[in-house]
Amino acid sequence: MIQKSYNDTASLYLIPTPIGNLDDITVRSLNILKTVDELLCEDTRDTGLLLSHYGIKKKLVSCHEFNEEKMIDYVVSKLKEGYNLGLVTDQGTPIISDPGYIVSRGVIEAGYNVISLPGATAFVPALTSSGIEPSPFLFYGFLNNKNSKQIEELKSLKDYPFTIIIYEAVHRIKNTLENMLDVLGDRKICICRELSKIHEEFTRGTISEILPLVDEMKGEFVIVVEGNHDVTDYSNLDVYEHVKMYLDDMSEMDAIKKVAKERGVAKSVIYQEYHKRK
Repeated sequence: MIQKSYNDTASLYLIPTPIGNLDDITVRSLNILKTVDELLCEDTRDTGLLLSHYGIKKKLVSCHEFNEEKMIDYVVSKLKEGYNLGLVTDQGTPIISDPGYIVSRGVIEAGYNVISLPGATAFVPALTSSGIEPSPFLFYGFLNNKNSKQIEELKSLKDYPFTIIIYEAVHRIKNTLENMLDVLGDRKICICRELSKIHEEFTRGTISEILPLVDEMKGEFVIVVEGNHDVTDYSNLDVYEHVKMYLDDMSEMDAIKKVAKERGVAKSVIYQEYHKRK
């Protein structure tokens, strides 16, 4: 399926909105906000304030994580009638740790255009201001709310050699950093707080250096975490010996999964190689 964005097909526009500073909106985004027939909003009150600031009047329709699945039929029916729709979240680019994916997927499956505009998002300025190697990087978004699951997620990220970007809320920041210190070790990080707002702040250092400071921090956070630069090269290690390294601490199948991940090959390949020797 090929999308030709600039034809006469009715389209759903994903429109980035400022993450704090209202000046951080593109001319194109403002023009699309003015010209779409209706605007789908995560919170109509927040979007109403933004539109009022720019003197834009528009029909607002609530579309958020709790009703997004149900909104697909409504959106597609409007597109069938030839309407162009916009979709915004409260801050930043739709779908990036925000609603929008479910509706967008439904629109694509129905054969209509989804056009995403470039614009504000929190993780890019956080990464480029962090002082930590910018590429390659992994944008992870929010870790799980449940502590045990968050720890498992961090374990899955532990061996990645590239920079990791995580979003976090004020009431969880300390616990998350404690889990990072326990699981990832004392890496270099940058805590980016209140990006684009008057209290914007970057705190750079190791996790252990920054942990005592977070009780005084408020606002919204992006955490930029140094990748694991101590990952061992296992390419010269025999697969059988590699699996045996882990058998004291985990089951055979878990060891095979771990080796497959470390060597970057399919689990079935490691299983076959290991059992040839075994």
